[in-house]
Amino acid sequence: MGEKQKRIIVTAGASGIGLAIAQKFLAQGAQVFICDVVQEALQKALAENSGLQGGLADVGNPQQVEAFFKQAMTAMGGIDVLVNNAGIGGPRERIEDINYADWDDCIRINLSGMFYCAKQVIPAMKAQNSGCIINISTVSAKTGLPNRLPYVASKVGVLGFTHNLARELGEFNIRCNTILPGLMDNPRGHLLVEKLAVKKEVSIEAAEQEYLKYISLRSWIQPSEIADMAYFLSSHAARHITAQEIAVDGNIEWEQ
Repeated sequence: MGEKQKRIIVTAGASGIGLAIAQKFLAQGAQVFICDVVQEALQKALAENSGLQGGLADVGNPQQVEAFFKQAMTAMGGIDVLVNNAGIGGPRERIEDINYADWDDCIRINLSGMFYCAKQVIPAMKAQNSGCIINISTVSAKTGLPNRLPYVASKVGVLGFTHNLARELGEFNIRCNTILPGLMDNPRGHLLVEKLAVKKEVSIEAAEQEYLKYISLRSWIQPSEIADMAYFLSSHAARHITAQEIAVDGNIEWEQ
């Protein structure tokens, strides 16, 4: 992609990891277009980040995805980098208690949504003989996580999706990698600790230590660290990195 101004699309880019990634690319002079399913969050992100563009879209809805990508790619004049970040946590139930609709929703948004989005950009990337697709999974795809079967299954699916994309698209100079975030220092990450505290009937501090003792570096991960990795993977320095699963997690050894 050389030194030209990059054109980036980030799904679920109005908050959390997605917003951190959008801000990183903006700071480096890229054109950035985000989608989000929450209108208030989208409006806030656009108002507070000069130059950021965006639109509403549910990545689990193919028609909304098609309309959004047409809008984004027209506005930017094409695309160089797609960051598939959107996802939901899904039900927290034993397998026998999981509702069929909840299973379907989790797979549709977390896995099928990445397919819907990638499908829109690949023809343009092939035509220019360059592109980068970065899919956000989770370290739980490696450790497993009881009572989170739909979420983990969908995120393991992302790994296979990425590997196959990388193989199919490599001849067109399109690279595809996966980032596996660890325990995120954001509201969602802290909610996990709070839930563990309730489950074990211990303090928040004790639950935090219970989490951290199974992380080799005993570390929370900042959203900006995921953004830094996404930016690196899109860069010329990573031009020969594809089909990789890169964890930014301090090495989570086990989860409960």
